[in-house]
Amino acid sequence: MIRIALYARYSSENQRDASIEDQLRQCRERAEREGWTVVETYSDRAISGSSMFRAGIRSLLADAQAGRFDMVLSEALDRISRDQEDVAAVFKRLRFAGVSIVTLSEGEINELHVGLKGTMNALFIKDLAIKTHRGQRGRVEAGKSGSGRAAYGYRVVHQLDASGEPIRGERAIVEDEAEVVRRIFREYASGRSPKEIAFQLNREGVPGLRNRAWIDATIRGNPLAGTGILNNELYAGVLAWNRQRFINNPETGTRVSRINPESAWIRTEVPHLRIVNDALWQAVRERQRGISALFGPNLANTREGRAKRLYLTNRPSPFFPACLPAAAAAAGSAWS
Repeated sequence: MIRIALYARYSSENQRDASIEDQLRQCRERAEREGWTVVETYSDRAISGSSMFRAGIRSLLADAQAGRFDMVLSEALDRISRDQEDVAAVFKRLRFAGVSIVTLSEGEINELHVGLKGTMNALFIKDLAIKTHRGQRGRVEAGKSGSGRAAYGYRVVHQLDASGEPIRGERAIVEDEAEVVRRIFREYASGRSPKEIAFQLNREGVPGLRNRAWIDATIRGNPLAGTGILNNELYAGVLAWNRQRFINNPETGTRVSRINPESAWIRTEVPHLRIVNDALWQAVRERQRGISALFGPNLANTREGRAKRLYLTNRPSPFFPACLPAAAAAAGSAWS
């Protein structure tokens, strides 16, 4: 009796949970025709095939080492992994455990499949990223958002074109939230710290993005990356895109941001989305420059410099009790 484990995965937003069941059904039909006995099933939902930090595939490898099955059956090799290094690692670990891989598309997997399909899958991921990036740039240059979510102060506008297809990237101002944005800018420009502002908003019950609590980092952000309420150029009527890129850390599987050179940034004027007037926007920039000047450009990217910057931007002002930031830390919750 040949004991087999089934593995299924999907990651695209255009797919759904039923895709998992479709894959498993086809694998079970193949197993029944061959007379194989299915002893385990594993799956990963809405997780990229270029990541090995998936609960399903990790459980499969652990059970393979424990000798729970003799073969892994999947729809295709790219369901197991699209990463060259990872697919080779899975193949080696399963072979060491005496477990073979069979797919509906390629048959029994050997070293040739691993080499060729691994390369093809890696090229597919790269090509998909290029096409996605190109599509986002086109939307941004047309004055539309390149991301699926709306920033605080805006909402996604759902409408169709003449052919009935959704028009992507349209945004509209949410006036209640826009007034909160203006308040944050005014209070920061007048000398209040992001921590003080976040505490007061939470005390008044003002909801943040997706109804989460406010924290100082959400307001302060990173000026270089353009993150945080105070650095979002959209509030000044400028749609900024491609300021940073993300790459996967091969050791942890987590995404890490990297700042792109300014020459790669794309900016498009969208005056109908302006929330903060230019005088207030510049007042915030001036205060940020003043704080940065206190510790100098050479210290800015050191641990000491970052610690000093956090202290200077978050210390209580004379008009705000020193005890309140501590209370805010106890009352607030993470928000991003």
